[in-house]
Amino acid sequence: MAEEKVTEERVTEERVTEKRVDEKGVDEKGVDEKLEEETLLRIGEVAAFFSVSVKAIRIYEKKGIIKPAKVDTYTGYRYYTVEQVQQLNALVELKALGFSLDEIKEIVVGGITNEKLIKALTRKRMAWEDTISSAMNKIDAIDKITGRLSTSNEALRLQELTEEQRAWLLVKMVCVEDVKVQSLLSEAIWL
Repeated sequence: MAEEKVTEERVTEERVTEKRVDEKGVDEKGVDEKLEEETLLRIGEVAAFFSVSVKAIRIYEKKGIIKPAKVDTYTGYRYYTVEQVQQLNALVELKALGFSLDEIKEIVVGGITNEKLIKALTRKRMAWEDTISSAMNKIDAIDKITGRLSTSNEALRLQELTEEQRAWLLVKMVCVEDVKVQSLLSEAIWL
């Protein structure tokens, strides 16, 4: 019992000495505690604002992309400043553009220059153009297959063929250069 009381007194004493605030609410660093509380946003508020989960923000924190301005030592609540909210906004926008968290960290935390940012955005644009081009090639291949199947006499007798003959016929009709499309087509036929 006596040990518990001594421990409680120490904890209380530590809490008091941890942050000394005068009667006007200003701590020893000159920070107005009420003003600080009003300008900081809790992690849940920030998460809701950006429609991301609290877990996602904690992952960004673990990756070193964003750091809370304040973590309440007793509750564990994380608080963010307006500047950090702007930083998180940049993070969310870059993520929506397809940047990885490592790329985002380099941009947001690394103090990247405008020139490097433009280069990174240009590279990302080129990657998206390649993705679009690949998708368009696949759409064209699908159109060719459906066009040939719907207009040829071979389509009428397709049901009479064995699975292997159908697969060979479709590959022959399409002459697809993209290996992925060929494998997808073969898989679809064998299903």
